[in-house]
Amino acid sequence: MSKIYETGEYLDATGNTWHSEDSPWKAAQIIQIIRKNNLHPNTLAEIGCGAGRILVELSKEEYLKDCQFAGYDISPQAIELCDKKARGCKFFCEDIFGGENGRAQNFDLLLIIDVFEHVPDYMGFVEKCRRKAQYKIYHIPLDIHVSSVIRNSFIRNRYTIGHLHYFTADSALGTLKDTGHEIVDYFYTSGSFGVFRQHPSIKTAIANAPRWLFSKFSLPMTARLFGGYSLLVLAK
Repeated sequence: MSKIYETGEYLDATGNTWHSEDSPWKAAQIIQIIRKNNLHPNTLAEIGCGAGRILVELSKEEYLKDCQFAGYDISPQAIELCDKKARGCKFFCEDIFGGENGRAQNFDLLLIIDVFEHVPDYMGFVEKCRRKAQYKIYHIPLDIHVSSVIRNSFIRNRYTIGHLHYFTADSALGTLKDTGHEIVDYFYTSGSFGVFRQHPSIKTAIANAPRWLFSKFSLPMTARLFGGYSLLVLAK
């Protein structure tokens, strides 16, 4: 499966965007948890940066004006899409754990945004991430919910966007704790609402109606029933 990121197959599957259209929304969630926890990183790296747009958006933040950004991805097609002229940003087509630009370096903050569900040995990968920076921010899609199990729809992500592992909020947090992480903070993010604002459609509006209603009573329960949520986690 890892070959799809190096051959261009994943780029084709995402319509030649590498999901960069979602990056401004994701960057907004990331800066929210950074500011909320009063983090002031001087060095920030992203593993699996894709087209690099999350880092580019973060580099525009006045709050992070003194920070240096580094993006790592094993896909040459993804790195080709990165904006090499963005302030304070450098991008590397290599494995951060094995490449010459990342291997010997540790960072203040490491971003792992929608990544480890793609990695065959996800536990070993997350353990390596823990040792690479003082703080880590993970964004983890919650593919397992009542609706996806009943419709067996979560399995489509295996063949469309390369998800090899599927999580609930509890199993996602359990994965981090079992690999030695200390959970500092977390909150649910709603891609179903965030992306809908950018790309409204009748189908998404109908799916969002029960999510909106149930979320007024319990956000965790809404995620377990209807999906459409991910978990953003700050860990040490």
